[in-house]
Amino acid sequence: MEARLTRIDRAELLRYLSYRGGELSEAESEQIARCTERMMQTARPRAVWRLFDLLPDGTLSGCAYRPGGEDIRVLLADCKSVILMAATLGAEADALSRRARSRDMAEAMLLDAAGSAAIENVCDNLCADLAAVLAPAHLTERFSPGYGDMPLTDQIPFFRALDVSRRIGVSLSESCLMLPQKSVTALVGVSDRPQPRRGGGCASCPRRESCAFRKDGKSCGLF
Repeated sequence: MEARLTRIDRAELLRYLSYRGGELSEAESEQIARCTERMMQTARPRAVWRLFDLLPDGTLSGCAYRPGGEDIRVLLADCKSVILMAATLGAEADALSRRARSRDMAEAMLLDAAGSAAIENVCDNLCADLAAVLAPAHLTERFSPGYGDMPLTDQIPFFRALDVSRRIGVSLSESCLMLPQKSVTALVGVSDRPQPRRGGGCASCPRRESCAFRKDGKSCGLF
């Protein structure tokens, strides 16, 4: 299944910039459009995924990986199988933002936000393609290591299960961060019936006080 980058949503890009509303100037709008187009032309999306049976003890069959945390247990409560997926925009996207930092920090920030919105689009498209292939089964929302109470160290068995480094060229640092940075790993549950979407915003999240996203004025989008 081919990784597809089809668009960079402007509203999503502005969310990553922590934009709080107000009318953008013509110059700002033009700069956003330029950076968006450059990211679209530069990104080289790749993705890998695999479907696993979910065993009664919460372990994924065939890889001995048991996703950590209560949040993921709740998400997968009605699921019989789980998709592990990983996607990246490639090193070229990271390099584009990095080069901009030496000459124009505003442009670098826009390119970084465009990259974040772009990898979300790649993941959305992959999930849509998977939903079509697995129909009439239903998919849950994505959930990534480091979200909620799932430890970031879950990246290690995750990478092993998908052979991420070899298959799409993403490496994992000692602190479990991914390179290229515009990369995502995620779990998606597969159920026989539609799964309710979570809601309520940051106020309803039990980890709101320690959340790294909130400290940066952002949201993980899970609650």
